[in-house]
Amino acid sequence: MDLNQNEEQTMSTSNKEQRLIRPPTDYAPEVAQWVWALEDTRRRTKQALAGLTDAVVDWIPPEGGNSIGMLLYHLMAIEMSYLYEDILEIGWAAELEPLIRYDVRDQEGKLSLIQGEPLATHLQRLDAARTLLLDALRKMTPDDLRRPRLLERYAVTPEWIFHHLMQHEAEHRGQIGELRLRAEQQGQ
Repeated sequence: MDLNQNEEQTMSTSNKEQRLIRPPTDYAPEVAQWVWALEDTRRRTKQALAGLTDAVVDWIPPEGGNSIGMLLYHLMAIEMSYLYEDILEIGWAAELEPLIRYDVRDQEGKLSLIQGEPLATHLQRLDAARTLLLDALRKMTPDDLRRPRLLERYAVTPEWIFHHLMQHEAEHRGQIGELRLRAEQQGQ
């Protein structure tokens, strides 16, 4: 689904900015709304990453913390965790091996150090993970969208997961923007 193309087509039909939701048609309508929102969230994240150098992707603030690369890996891994463990309820799957090569957190509970991987690698990993999510959602029915998953620690619906994934990504996008600004100010 190409949100930018959809927006360009809409813009050419009017002199006014068009802020419209146009869900994809290859999903159940109730699911399609969430797919559109998830994809819009990802589009915005990719816009925030445009033109980013690999040095900035790896930059860690002098006081410590996360790099942009660490946050991107975290976003992908959490999305896959929610998909496989909570939505599909199947746990680890072989197709995750090329994507999730590192533990999400270290022994101290901090995000694992992910360095030396170019932005292109992070984007490919995000895209591959998103493809797995979108493929699973094509099969989702409205009833399945709202069916609570009764897991060991909590009960959750896919609707809540989608809301959480968008909020999670948006919050980290804010951190990414701040890290980018600071790294670029320091000459990275």
